[in-house]
Amino acid sequence: MSRPARTGPLTAPTTGAVTAHRAARVTAGIAGTVVRRLLMLIALLALVFTAVELLPGDAAGAASERGESAADLAARRHLLGLDRPVWERFADWMTALPTGDLGTSARGQKVTELLADPLPNTLVLAVTAFAITVVLSLLLGCWAASRPGRPTDRLISHTSTAAFAVPEFVVSAFLLLVLSLWTGWLPAATVTGGDGRPATWTMLIMPVLALVIPQTGWNTRVVRGALADQAATPHVEAAHFDGLPPRRILLRHQLPGAVPAIATGMATSTGLLFGGAVVVETLFNYPGMGSVLAGAVAARDTPLIAGVVVCAGAVISLVLLAADLIRHATLGVRA
Repeated sequence: MSRPARTGPLTAPTTGAVTAHRAARVTAGIAGTVVRRLLMLIALLALVFTAVELLPGDAAGAASERGESAADLAARRHLLGLDRPVWERFADWMTALPTGDLGTSARGQKVTELLADPLPNTLVLAVTAFAITVVLSLLLGCWAASRPGRPTDRLISHTSTAAFAVPEFVVSAFLLLVLSLWTGWLPAATVTGGDGRPATWTMLIMPVLALVIPQTGWNTRVVRGALADQAATPHVEAAHFDGLPPRRILLRHQLPGAVPAIATGMATSTGLLFGGAVVVETLFNYPGMGSVLAGAVAARDTPLIAGVVVCAGAVISLVLLAADLIRHATLGVRA
């Protein structure tokens, strides 16, 4: 005689064990991602110290005055610690980093004080550009995906490719020519107020546009590609066979499945956004991290360069971590 199947008492514990195992796996994956991001940032900082060391000259020579003796130059080099091995200076700088100490610049000022005003200005510029990029990319990508193969889809695809292919400095020059020199609608350079911020919000328009146009081109392609991949999945094809409206299929079936790829693509573009911000800030005389970095490289100021890199790297790492969390959460829900 066969035994009756026992299903009720085992269902809840089994489900709970599977859920706990899945949560532990996601947590371990996130922790591993955080560790990898930290190791990459440390390796990048080590590369910065090494690259500045390989450049001709040093901070003592860049700050020297005409007619200064070799003894004075050697004394300044000793005062700045440049006579010590680069690995030793890097180790000291990394040891102080967890306490929030970014070191002292070649001119004797605290790096945290030098970045206190430019960092918020760059964050305002980058966050504004990133938010506009996300909205425009989603709208254009979804619009193109809702008309696959039609003229609208081809126009958006070709335009977005061309926009991404144009460098930020070319876009900046074009905006300056049209919006400032020809029409006089916007100021050509940024003027700061007493607080170190741009005097008016209109001075943000051209720098933001110079960053938004190339990044929107890239991310529109990412959104369109992710939605195209989802369109070929069985559940989306089944929704078409069931006669559901195309807009509902796009928003309810394609877009949720494309979220992990879209989040990853947009997060990885933050590095390009910060890199472009250095160029854009210099062209528009914007009081951000770009001008600080340019001056620090010219002065061979390693602590200041590393301070800029660690601030930008921390922001980019946080955005990438947020994208990882979104991807793990989305895939976890779908699983």
